[in-house]
Amino acid sequence: MSRHLERLLHLDQQLRSRSRQTCETLADALEVSPRTVRSDLNFLRDRFSAPLEWSKTHGWYYTDTDWRLPSISLSQGELFALTLGARMLEAYAGSAHEGLLQSAIARLSERLPEPVAINLHQLAQERVQFRAGGEIILDPQIWTDLIQACTQSQQVWMRYYSPKSDETSERTIDPYVLDVYRGSNPYLWAYCHLRQEIRSFRVDRIRELVVTSEPFERDPDFDLKTVLGDSFQYQVGGDPVDVAIWFDEPTARYITERKWHSSQRIETHCDRSITLHLKVTGLEDVKRWVLGYGRGAVVQHPPELVALMREEAAILNEQYRLGVETQ
Repeated sequence: MSRHLERLLHLDQQLRSRSRQTCETLADALEVSPRTVRSDLNFLRDRFSAPLEWSKTHGWYYTDTDWRLPSISLSQGELFALTLGARMLEAYAGSAHEGLLQSAIARLSERLPEPVAINLHQLAQERVQFRAGGEIILDPQIWTDLIQACTQSQQVWMRYYSPKSDETSERTIDPYVLDVYRGSNPYLWAYCHLRQEIRSFRVDRIRELVVTSEPFERDPDFDLKTVLGDSFQYQVGGDPVDVAIWFDEPTARYITERKWHSSQRIETHCDRSITLHLKVTGLEDVKRWVLGYGRGAVVQHPPELVALMREEAAILNEQYRLGVETQ
């Protein structure tokens, strides 16, 4: 990137800030002379038709805040990759980004000849498909407001529904980071003033949300990667424990295809069955995962997880026995 382009980008960023900007303040921010700033402002107006105005109250500002500097040209391959990325996000995030994504792709397509743009769009629509799991109902305004609150470090008030208790509570939170798990499960990690600790909240369970004007400071020791480091799937908390799960030979073929956890170790037996060893937190999530493989999987360790599996199997057996009797 040339120095002039870098300076114009920095100048554009300063003009979009809420501060009153003069040639002197801009010169200080860009570490150049006021004369250079005046030359760059004229360049923006003359070359790119930037809607720049000056007033005693506001200083230098854009009369049209939607105006943007012309972007760098994209190759066909780059635009195709962006189109696929946009369609992937649309499939997972749904209506929260649909309008913005369609608008962005349309504007990017304008930089290529019409036949090329149409061909790329058709390829992305017909030759590559993205499918999410169970579709979530995500309020676009709540999602947008959370992005703003996370970016600007603003406290949020919300009404939150918990399916576990089947109750709705009111909370004030400091939103830290949005985390989309498996492409379709959006979580918000935030400091909860009600519980006095950092917790995760499913975004689609937020019934009402208001971004306040109250700023907050993040806990400098919070690191999401560290928090999730030992978890299996998404259940966090507690000390990591050693887990051993036996899989029969037909099921083992599917288990060995993936890496399920950073701590995993696979022990292969002479009959081609395997034992998967993990060191994880979140035994409830492990239980639900193992149940998905039916009789092809047996938990061997720890004893508390074995007890959970036996209890679940006994309940299932009773439910199916009663179900047969009532037919």
